[in-house]
Amino acid sequence: MSSYPWKHVPGEAAPVPSRTQPVPPLDEDGLGGALADLAGFHAGIDMIRDGIRLLALDRLDREQTMNVLAALAGTEQSIVTAIGYLVERLTNPDTNPALDTLDAETAKKVQTYGEGYRHELTEDGPHQHAAEAVGLIDGI
Repeated sequence: MSSYPWKHVPGEAAPVPSRTQPVPPLDEDGLGGALADLAGFHAGIDMIRDGIRLLALDRLDREQTMNVLAALAGTEQSIVTAIGYLVERLTNPDTNPALDTLDAETAKKVQTYGEGYRHELTEDGPHQHAAEAVGLIDGI
C-alpha cells in the first residue's frame, strides 16, 4: 500500500518547513570588518577573533544563546569584565614591564586611563542590557 494520501491535500506530503533560518555570513561593514581590522596584532588577539567568529557563525540553540550572552556581557564576571581587567593590567607599570621606560608622570596617566576604562566596563558597563536580553529570551 502507498504511503501517499488517498486524497490530495496541498502540503500533506511535503516536508515540514524548518523555522530555523541559516546563519548569515558576517557583514563586512559590521562584525566581519571589525574582525578583519584586528588581524595580526598579536596571537592572543587572533585567538579572540577566531572565538568571536565561531560564536557569530555557529548555530546556537536557545540555551546556548542565553549562556553565551551571559558569558560575553550579561553578568558581572563576563568577557567584557575580563577585557576591562586586562586593559587595566596592560596600562599598569607594576604589571606591564613594557611601561618601565615611561617617565613617572606619563606612566601614572596611562595607569589612570586603564583604571578608568576597567571601572566603566565593570561598574557602569553594558551588563544590564545583555542580562535583559537573556531574560527576554528565557521568557522572564
